[in-house]
Amino acid sequence: MVTKVKELRTQAGMTQQQLADLVHVSSRTIISIEKGQYSPSLMLSYRMAKVFGVTVEELCCLEENLQREEERREDLP
Repeated sequence: MVTKVKELRTQAGMTQQQLADLVHVSSRTIISIEKGQYSPSLMLSYRMAKVFGVTVEELCCLEENLQREEERREDLP
């Protein structure tokens, strides 16, 4: 899943550890989300969106992820 977590975090001048502390997860979780290796739960997405003052849809790049999913389906036999 594509997210704007890294972009929003760096714009806010925040470290991965600071964000992790604010949303009550480990810094490894934030690192994994930023690398696209882990998709955050709805509640974690909500907490991060609240920290950055954006919607969950904006944080999680909803339109981009929906488009990618559609493209994957089209590629299936």
